Amino acid sequence: MEEFLKGAGIFIYPLAVCSVVGGFIIFERLFALRRSAILPANLVEYIVEGDPIKGGESSALDRIVAYWHKHQKDEGAVKAYARLEVNRMERGFVFLEIIIGAAPLLGLLGTVTGLVKVFGNISTDTGLPDPSAFTQGIALALSTTIIGLAVAIPCLIANSYLQRRVETYAVQFETLLEQLGLKNI
Repeated sequence: MEEFLKGAGIFIYPLAVCSVVGGFIIFERLFALRRSAILPANLVEYIVEGDPIKGGESSALDRIVAYWHKHQKDEGAVKAYARLEVNRMERGFVFLEIIIGAAPLLGLLGTVTGLVKVFGNISTDTGLPDPSAFTQGIALALSTTIIGLAVAIPCLIANSYLQRRVETYAVQFETLLEQLGLKNI
């Protein structure tokens, strides 16, 4: 494994940064977007029953209900605040999208660099590459491609899952706001 990582050359460092940042964002968003932090069951029940209690500011729905209590007469403000909560749930997604795009491109850059290394060391006398440079170039080409894809694919899957989770919460917010007498967030 160590040889595999060494084979990636200098490109292992930005790919490692992408991997660490992507992993942190994924785990942080999974924790932040758990149901109890967004839509606590007891508050949802109170809203459905028509008796929303004042929010405790501990969940996104609590904050929306607290804002609704203060601004009941201004439907537009409450809807805007709900959209702001949805926007807060999407925090960090842009960095995942950057990693999804950048990691394979870094892998491709490593591939091209490795191939240049291979073909740049072909002897003019024999027409054959130096065996050591050939091996290092191919290792660089293959290692960076694999690592770039290995970083991007889990980030892509997690980003899609998290986006869908936020969309689901947004629809649920809209439904609950209708219960409070507001329409179309």
